[in-house]
Amino acid sequence: MKRPNKPFQEKIIKPWGREIIFTPKELGRTGKILSIRSKKRLSFQYHDNKEETLCLFSGSVLLWIENDDGKLQKINMEPQKGYTILPKQKHRLEALEDSIVLEISSQEKGNTIRLKDDYNRGTETEDERNKPNRNWHGETN
Repeated sequence: MKRPNKPFQEKIIKPWGREIIFTPKELGRTGKILSIRSKKRLSFQYHDNKEETLCLFSGSVLLWIENDDGKLQKINMEPQKGYTILPKQKHRLEALEDSIVLEISSQEKGNTIRLKDDYNRGTETEDERNKPNRNWHGETN
């Protein structure tokens, strides 16, 4: 890979707010800034391949996460602490107020399987991830 010599940014509008990807796709990791509007939720989901760590930067967010016993826990995220989600681990973010969450993950490979979604979106495949705005055509931020 050539050495990057200019900044990178990809903005993606989501029904719950927006995400900014700040790492080039060629890297072995993905960095994101998630801006989640108050009272909005991301889908209840899991990733078949991706591992991610989330960090609350500002606001108030409830992390729904499957524990080792397969039971769902709801955790008030603490600012500036990391919460790691492994492949196939079910999870969801719910903003209690306008919030910013930082995400660093393995490369975005495989599928995001949406089990429940407030916006009626289905599974996000690698193919959809490469379409403009990740194939979302609904409500904008």
